[in-house]
Amino acid sequence: MSFSSRFTAFLNSPVGPKTTHFWGPVANWGFVFAGINDMRKSPEYISPNMTSAMCVYSALFMRFAWMVQPRNYILFGCHICNECVQLIQLSRWAKWHYSEPQTILALEAKTD
Repeated sequence: MSFSSRFTAFLNSPVGPKTTHFWGPVANWGFVFAGINDMRKSPEYISPNMTSAMCVYSALFMRFAWMVQPRNYILFGCHICNECVQLIQLSRWAKWHYSEPQTILALEAKTD
């Protein structure tokens, strides 16, 4: 099978670039790249509530991507990566929050 026939088959497939099965996951990679970019920032700026919500969101959509027909491997891979990034962010926040109480008290006093 030549490259052009395989490429044409991909273009016209149920998960090809003419469908939301392709462009939805492509857009979701923005969450992953934003999370990776945030790893350079201080853990004090991490919202544990939002990061936890992103973990739940990715876990739910991993299951959806696996169960939908045809299986959406692009979306599944995207949410696996996002789950990993968000768990790393949550662990960074927890390590910072529970190991630096003086800094946290000073920040809380400053905002009051």
